[in-house]
Amino acid sequence: MSRARADEEEYWHSSKFRAFTFDDEDDELSQLKESKRAVNSLRDIVDDDDDDLERVSWSGEPVGSISWSIKETASGSTGSLEGRDSSLQKGSSSYAAFPKPVSSYSLSSLFKGEDRHIRTNEFCFTLTDTGVKNYAPELRRPKAEYKDYSSDWSPKDTVRRMQRGKVCSLERFRSLQDKLVLLDEAVAGHDGNVITAVLIFLKRTLRREILFRELEVRQVALCHLIHFLRETGEQKFLLDLLRFLDRTEEVALSQYREHLNIQDVEKRREFLKGCIGLPFSPEDTSHIQDHYTLLERQIIIEANDRHLEMAGQSEIFRKYPRKASILNMPLVTTLFYSCFYHYTEAEGTFSSPTNLKKTFKIPDKQYVLTALAARAKLRAWVDVDALLTTKNWLGYTKKKAPIGFHRVVEILQRNNAPVQVLQEYVRLVEDVETRLNLATKYKCHDVVIETYRDLKDRIQLTAYKCKVERGSAEEEKINSILNNMVRNAY
Repeated sequence: MSRARADEEEYWHSSKFRAFTFDDEDDELSQLKESKRAVNSLRDIVDDDDDDLERVSWSGEPVGSISWSIKETASGSTGSLEGRDSSLQKGSSSYAAFPKPVSSYSLSSLFKGEDRHIRTNEFCFTLTDTGVKNYAPELRRPKAEYKDYSSDWSPKDTVRRMQRGKVCSLERFRSLQDKLVLLDEAVAGHDGNVITAVLIFLKRTLRREILFRELEVRQVALCHLIHFLRETGEQKFLLDLLRFLDRTEEVALSQYREHLNIQDVEKRREFLKGCIGLPFSPEDTSHIQDHYTLLERQIIIEANDRHLEMAGQSEIFRKYPRKASILNMPLVTTLFYSCFYHYTEAEGTFSSPTNLKKTFKIPDKQYVLTALAARAKLRAWVDVDALLTTKNWLGYTKKKAPIGFHRVVEILQRNNAPVQVLQEYVRLVEDVETRLNLATKYKCHDVVIETYRDLKDRIQLTAYKCKVERGSAEEEKINSILNNMVRNAY
């Protein structure tokens, strides 16, 4: 034993290998050969008791040993050393010159619980034989990360993860019971997006009758599904669901909505005619009837007015050409159109405003508001006056506005009515403060002066005198009123 130790000491003290310096001119191959000789010398000193576990290559040397690894590396790199030296001298960073791996061994074998000695040999072999690009093993992810991809989440945990925006697979919930528990947890979470996502999953994986039966006792989820089907336009599925729930009125309304997808006016008219017999509520039935009647009326008016416009036989169409078709327009738009182009027509014609008012039972307030806007746009002030004038049972006439005279003034002002017309209706505003505000805003000086006179407010009259033109009729009127107030005071 002492002899072996003496030999070892002699070896280390008598080694001929030089220390590494940056000025070393030996190439890489000579270094590999020297390393090989050093390793072979070490084998004579170090005893190895596990020779029976080593594998042998075709060259007779143990596979995975240090010497075998060095030899394999040297032989595999001989042909490319010169190219590598030149590339390294040029400062190239390419990895193409390194030898490709020739073994299936990898660092992952270290994690598989194999024999200690074999794993050591394989580790040495991998370090020398594996290419630079595969220098590191693919380590296993932490267990905390694998939780994100786990398929063992409970329905409650799955819903919580979905609420946080995590990706979850719902395919693991295969039984009906699990799916229903998942739906109940989603509803309990009060998150509409999660509820909708679960409903889409159930819609895809359950038969319709089973899904409908379970949703019938889950009203929150049912409302979500109905809204989703309406938004996505799945009309057939929606109708099947409503029929199952025996919601006949909703079935009828859903079928009625289909008219929005019909572009041809004649086909839409026929479709609406067929919708009249559907099981609507009494109020909805009257609306469907009015819709059909209105479209039928619009078809007649459109055909007649197009003919008049093309023939140039009507002055109003020449002066105010139509900007759009009347077809499929709302009732209020149709009334405005009629008041604009057909205001003076007799009640017996389909395009008469009074005929529309009577047929569709338009309230007086809506009729006056629409007709006033149409006639004011045409600056037909005589028609405006006639529209707001009524007679009582004794034959006396008076002005009456169901919409309030303050709104009449606003509509007239938007249509650039003259001050004389505005003043006539500002005077009819009952509230004094509102009347003064409108008169001041629209510069109806006479109304302001008369209101302050009736209020006997000398201070306000004197202040307003500064707002009118000097030497104007309004200034003279204010001076006359102030003088009368002074005489009456004495």
